[in-house]
Amino acid sequence: MQINNNQLLRFTTAGSVDDGKSTLIGRLLYDSKSIFEDQLESVSATSAKKGHKGVDLALFTDGLRDEREQGITIDVAYRYFTTPRRKFIIADTPGHIQYTRNMVTGASTANAAVILIDARHGVIEQTKRHAFIASLLNIPHLIVCVNKMDLVDFSEQRFNEIISQFEEFSSKLLMKDVRFIPISALDGDNVVNQSQNMSWYQGGTLLHILETLHISSDVNKIDARFPVQTVLRPQNEKYRDYRGYAGRVASGIYRVGDDVAVLPSGFTSKIKSINTGDIEVQEAFAPMSVAMTLEDDIDVSRGDMIVKVNNQPELIQEFDVMLCWLHDDAARPRAKYTIMHTTNEQRAIIKEVVYKVDINTYDRIADDNNLLRNDIARVKLRCTRPVMSDSYRENRNTGSVILIDESTNETVAAGMVV
Repeated sequence: MQINNNQLLRFTTAGSVDDGKSTLIGRLLYDSKSIFEDQLESVSATSAKKGHKGVDLALFTDGLRDEREQGITIDVAYRYFTTPRRKFIIADTPGHIQYTRNMVTGASTANAAVILIDARHGVIEQTKRHAFIASLLNIPHLIVCVNKMDLVDFSEQRFNEIISQFEEFSSKLLMKDVRFIPISALDGDNVVNQSQNMSWYQGGTLLHILETLHISSDVNKIDARFPVQTVLRPQNEKYRDYRGYAGRVASGIYRVGDDVAVLPSGFTSKIKSINTGDIEVQEAFAPMSVAMTLEDDIDVSRGDMIVKVNNQPELIQEFDVMLCWLHDDAARPRAKYTIMHTTNEQRAIIKEVVYKVDINTYDRIADDNNLLRNDIARVKLRCTRPVMSDSYRENRNTGSVILIDESTNETVAAGMVV
């Protein structure tokens, strides 16, 4: 029987130096037979030169480390693989504190985060930092892999101790679904194949969990939000009077005949038709790209949002966001930045830094207004016009913003509406 593997799962990996992240990704690719023959031959030859008995799995990913050491900047490395059940994108991000912005970038669209813990060392500061960022970004699923179990004699007691350590601090964070797996990435225990050395563990392997995570409900299907990207006016013989509004459904479900409102104007109408390409459909849902037409000829332009009459986002001109500062240059007090929210683009200022967060201790720093690279802070933004926004916790697509420096056109910060 053919299994449909059209569903895409994005996950990010995080771990401290030498926790075995490269080996884990290599093992996942190797055991799931997702490596090309020429890659395998090249890594096998390099492993033999270095005197390794088998294939050094870390070599499948460690080329990036060489580039980093040469001063070549790699923000996030993406790797792709597929199994009969699902397609995957791995966002491989460096875990050091100076790469906080990289982890935020890589994890921002992830369905799941895989956090590695060395069984010998247990929960350390970096574990807490990675868990905090996963919680801040509202990643729906967290998989904690306790690695190097072979170095603690596959001890069930040690595994349970680390679970207790993790749960003790993570109880302060908002996490929906946390799972723990004892693994040995080097030997392949519980990565793709079930371990013979840990019969006491009754859960699934890492790949099995990634293949079976229920991610359909991760997208908000209740709040219908359709940011208009462009207005379609073909004006040819076939579509002489056609006026469609194209974009990507951010959340919710739209059906022909639905009563809708266009924000920020507030004008109301009904959906006349929905098209995806040349095909007319009766309904559209996230993350489909479609074109809609309305029964009434009302003014709609890029940056507007089509929503349900009885379910509308807030129109807010001044609001708080949790902001991660991405740029090497510090934030300039009261400076104007371009704010991008869905397809809406306008100007904004950072009106106030409410507090900064110490991402190692979760303490709030109230008397420091300087926003430097990798800082995470709660700030108050003020825009020139109202923004159609939900809170990030409720809707990741319509609760996120980015700030762009007007003089350089560089992205300087990413924010989550509180």
